[in-house]
Amino acid sequence: MSNSATTKRPTGVTIIGILSIIGGIVMLIAGISLVTLAAVVPILPLSDGQINSQLANTGMSTELLGIISSATGGLFLILGIASLIVAYGLFKAKKWAWTISVVLSVVSIAMGIVSVVTGNIGAIASIAISGLILYYLYRPHVKAYFGKPVQPQVASQ
Repeated sequence: MSNSATTKRPTGVTIIGILSIIGGIVMLIAGISLVTLAAVVPILPLSDGQINSQLANTGMSTELLGIISSATGGLFLILGIASLIVAYGLFKAKKWAWTISVVLSVVSIAMGIVSVVTGNIGAIASIAISGLILYYLYRPHVKAYFGKPVQPQVASQ
């Protein structure tokens, strides 16, 4: 049973939920666009040779481009739907949504670290945001909202 009936949703959870919705919508749009591209690329008129020459420079055929676009688009569609489901869980104080959000934050931090090590200094922002989300999700009032056990505060002497 969720705690949402007895506990007001923390503002930060609402913000994370809204960001999940926005991210989910963006991923759905990207997925639909890529799947549509995959359907169109193999039948594009190539009479002027411009697309063919650009693809030839990369060593990629229109068929391969279509397959890659289709696979990537499908992945974005799955991630977009998952993001919307997690947002629902966040708004409804579902324990699984808290757990998934923690896992995704840890994965995002790890991917950001790898990205920074390989030269993408811009990934530091992603690491910081994911770190803040992770920190916030472990705040006692947030854990209590999701019905997660909260460690009692130890009085310092």
